Amino acid sequence: MALVLCTGADPALMETRRLLLEKSGHTVLTATNEDPLKTACEQNVIDVAVIGQTMSVRMKRRVLSLVRTYCPAAQVLELYASSTGRILQDADAWLEVPADVPATLPEKVASLVTQEQSRKISKPAV
Repeated sequence: MALVLCTGADPALMETRRLLLEKSGHTVLTATNEDPLKTACEQNVIDVAVIGQTMSVRMKRRVLSLVRTYCPAAQVLELYASSTGRILQDADAWLEVPADVPATLPEKVASLVTQEQSRKISKPAV
């Protein structure tokens, strides 16, 4: 399964998200600000970075920038509310979610990992 970095502004939602992903077999690290995010990326190879739906537009963009800098191999999944729509147009995938954690989150994470593994396999060796 995947090593997932969950970011967000609401600790309760992040905990629920972590439990849901771990129940599906993923390993989950969490970060609510820049220092833990950088540390997680420097010490691990992150497969998927999930950017939570309750973050401000500015914070989502900052987290995406940090993930692209410190975890360049990670696929980025933006969770978003229907009221805001997609904010991160250069994320790798999006998932519209209700106010709480969506039940389909583990499947979306697994799908991103499978897509990335398929890309790596289909690239010719240099």
